[in-house]
Amino acid sequence: MRFVVLLACLFLALIAPASHALRPIDSRATLIHHRLTRANLWRDHVMVVAHRAGWKTGGRIVRAENSFAAIDHAVSTGVEMVELDVRRSSDGALVIMHDATLDRTTTCQGLVAEYTLAALRHCRLVLEDSRQPTTEHVFTLEEAMLHAGGRILINIDNKLEPEALVEIAELAHRLNMQNGVLLKLAVWNADRLQLARDIRRAIGPDIAFMPILADDGVVEPGFLDRIQSQLAAPAAELIHWHRDASQPITADGGPLLTPHAKAVAIRNDAHLWINTYPITDRPEGMVAGGRGDYLALSSGRPEDVWGFFVDRGVTIIQTDEPDAVIAWLERQGLRRPYDLTN
Repeated sequence: MRFVVLLACLFLALIAPASHALRPIDSRATLIHHRLTRANLWRDHVMVVAHRAGWKTGGRIVRAENSFAAIDHAVSTGVEMVELDVRRSSDGALVIMHDATLDRTTTCQGLVAEYTLAALRHCRLVLEDSRQPTTEHVFTLEEAMLHAGGRILINIDNKLEPEALVEIAELAHRLNMQNGVLLKLAVWNADRLQLARDIRRAIGPDIAFMPILADDGVVEPGFLDRIQSQLAAPAAELIHWHRDASQPITADGGPLLTPHAKAVAIRNDAHLWINTYPITDRPEGMVAGGRGDYLALSSGRPEDVWGFFVDRGVTIIQTDEPDAVIAWLERQGLRRPYDLTN
């Protein structure tokens, strides 16, 4: 029932006049969106996504995660997308916060969902390791989108119910920022694929939407083919689990990074996306078969991490080390500049 209500709200929002002036998308975001949605034209360019907006450099936390400072740095280094985590305040505002609690990343304590937006304004973002407060406070998704201002795309990590993606899409339409966001949903069986199709239909074809596929649930490239063709998705985010402690790194790319999967991506004009960032309190590279950022940097083996995945058809890398990834890609001739003069 709630999903039906959200669909109705979205329809009304689309036909109603905007309550404020619309913010135009600038040319860089348009060009990034073009490369995102036309993968086969850009196979020689690997896009980079800054995890939690880009909070680390060389393994050190140098910016507050999910912060304006991180977004600005990502723009300055040529990153295509920043990942931002979305939760909800007690009075219904969509806010940017990774954890369910405020303790780790702000000067406040307790559950995000128990704070009003006004109260969250008093919670200052901190550098996690030193607990040093910054001048920034918790902000809303709308404020994040306006701050990005079309300079960079926002990869939404939705920490809420799947149907909240419809509300996020409505916000993007209201701000005239359809080209400024990428929405996604984990898919592992036919029921989740149907949910993804329903949400895809509700958010509209002008907003990029992709599945997240993990190889503990999806092992058949044919299912990947059905997902991509039915969702008209510009990319598929792949989770390559590494759970075998006796094997430091995976010997291959698993069931989702095979020649067949690469062919599926080309047939559907879609990107393959891998995450090389670490998960807190988990083994390094756990979502990338053990081939994570730390291995690339500390052991001087970027070819065994980023290069390994590029060789298997990956054209989007989400990382905690966007500066290093971009520098390595440029040395390999795998970055093409954005022409902002046309």
